Amino acid sequence: MSAITSQGLTLSYQDSVIIDQLNVSVPKGKVTVLIGGNGSGKSTLLKSFARLLKPQQGTVLLNGVDIQRKATATVARELAILPQTPVAPEGISVRQLVALGRYPYQSWLQQWSDEDETMVNRALARTGTLELADRPVDSLSGGQRQRAWIAMTLAQDTDIVVLDEPTTFLDLSHQMEVLELLRELNQQEQKTIVMVLHDLNLACRYADQILVVHEQTIYAQGTPAEVLTEELVKTVFDLNCRIIPDPFFDTPLCIPFGREKIE
Repeated sequence: MSAITSQGLTLSYQDSVIIDQLNVSVPKGKVTVLIGGNGSGKSTLLKSFARLLKPQQGTVLLNGVDIQRKATATVARELAILPQTPVAPEGISVRQLVALGRYPYQSWLQQWSDEDETMVNRALARTGTLELADRPVDSLSGGQRQRAWIAMTLAQDTDIVVLDEPTTFLDLSHQMEVLELLRELNQQEQKTIVMVLHDLNLACRYADQILVVHEQTIYAQGTPAEVLTEELVKTVFDLNCRIIPDPFFDTPLCIPFGREKIE
């Protein structure tokens, strides 16, 4: 079963078509990673998945229903999105930020509840940010701040989590920390994870499915072993490389070349 499906999806900014007549499915309960060159449309596609960008043509189905026909609160209870560079209000604490994830469940008739409090504390604990709860978000390190934002999406309590480059600006250890957390959420809580990554080797290590965005469409899709080839890397990234098995994880390992001539 698919969590997200596009049918004849065309996305554009003014007169510039970014994605053209795309049909693709994101499976439930899996980790799907989008890769592709800069400007290929990865982030644009994610925005359409979360109803942040209206299609010029075609439809996006969320859990089998046209996302444009769903109420905003309904979408927010089914899908959480973490943009590439989220901005927190100045002076807000980690707990206050995470509590914003409960906004879809609030109304004039239903104010803050014990369940809301439980979900916030659970999200803080799950992401290892409970001890940071009273600290201002802007005082955190990059890795801590990203875990706080992920905690907010967890408090939203959706089955689908969409993340646009969640490892951007993080050093290697914090990249691993975030990706390990996302994999745990997938494996232990069966959350569907959809994210954009630039590092091909990390994409191969953590993805169940890879979608390669190129030339206004999905150029290739499948498991990392099926997708990542030397020919694809040359075509999509204009980069010469060798693909070998990772000696520890047995996933494809991309070794890029510069101007060196390799026999």
